[in-house]
Amino acid sequence: MDITLAHYLIVCPLVFLAGYIDAVAGGGGLVSLPAYLISGLPAHYAIATNKLSSAMGTTLTTIRYARDGFIPWKQAIFCVIFALIGSSCGAELALMLDADVFKMIMLFILPVTAIYVFKSKALVTEKPPLSFTKTMILSCAIALVIGAYDGFYGPGTGAFLILLLTAAAHMPLTSANGVCKVINLTTNISALTVFILSSKVLYPLGLAAGVFSIAGNFLGAKHFEKGGGKSVKPIMILVLTIFFIKVLYEVLFT
Repeated sequence: MDITLAHYLIVCPLVFLAGYIDAVAGGGGLVSLPAYLISGLPAHYAIATNKLSSAMGTTLTTIRYARDGFIPWKQAIFCVIFALIGSSCGAELALMLDADVFKMIMLFILPVTAIYVFKSKALVTEKPPLSFTKTMILSCAIALVIGAYDGFYGPGTGAFLILLLTAAAHMPLTSANGVCKVINLTTNISALTVFILSSKVLYPLGLAAGVFSIAGNFLGAKHFEKGGGKSVKPIMILVLTIFFIKVLYEVLFT
């Protein structure tokens, strides 16, 4: 498939923005994947190439958060395992259920979630920590459920992970974001491997966009390290709003 200058001009700036959003609050895929589709790429090529640029940016953020001590590795490894199991189950579920029914449910869940984020102090004030065992059980359960959602539908996975890990498992925001990045990186690499084997990745565009993703993730991670929860809350609401508009559009016009 031929790649034109217009593809680069549309995709690269939006992927930069997506990388920034993803590093701070998760949900960058709500911006990056539509960027590829808006540029005119067929869906399979858009999804595959998006995985390449996203994996590049997420790798940098994961390394940076690991260096800063944001990743509790014992929990992260188990969460990855449960997320992969959930993703597999979600993909199987997608073959049996009508996605339109799920989208209607999301139209109710998203405004409720946005109101919770707006009114709650969970992303700003840390909740009292639970015991290690309770935190491990709850975080693995969350990874399983959100992993299933990722396999079934997908958009906003990172934002939902961070929100639930802080609200339900009482994880500090930094640790929740760190665990989220490890899960995202693992699932991105897993999916990217499949797309590479099926020859769906457009490498020139994906690698160029990946550089912009790295830059966005770098600035986003730097901002997160300085701003913490103060910067996450408004960006999380923005991500949920974009997601709501996207789902509403799909329900009404597709």
